[in-house]
Amino acid sequence: MYKRDLELERKWAWLLTELDDKLGKKPKDLNGVLFMIGVQELGRGHVHFSKEEKQDLMHIAICKVLSLSGYYELEGIDKEGWPHWNLIKKLPHFDLLEQEKLLRIHVLEYFETEYGWTSNIE
Repeated sequence: MYKRDLELERKWAWLLTELDDKLGKKPKDLNGVLFMIGVQELGRGHVHFSKEEKQDLMHIAICKVLSLSGYYELEGIDKEGWPHWNLIKKLPHFDLLEQEKLLRIHVLEYFETEYGWTSNIE
């Protein structure tokens, strides 16, 4: 494993622990973290969501975290309060492992940018 990959794994484990400490919930995986971000970005709190709404929340989270690198831009909020995003920069073609790594990096950046959470792991 490369040093950068090991550092990312350590920061990811740290983030999951922080979420558990600060929110009382430890997501099991990337999808759980993305769901939490989607709920946060929607701003309605944790209410019952349909399966389709849960997928939409994941999409909101992915767009939000990738917007930090200019891949997406917020188009606006619809009348029901759901954000809509536009793809403005083509995403790199990655295999599934690289896609997950890209998302984890951006999720870590999201928590640093939005909440000032930093791991101090090198």
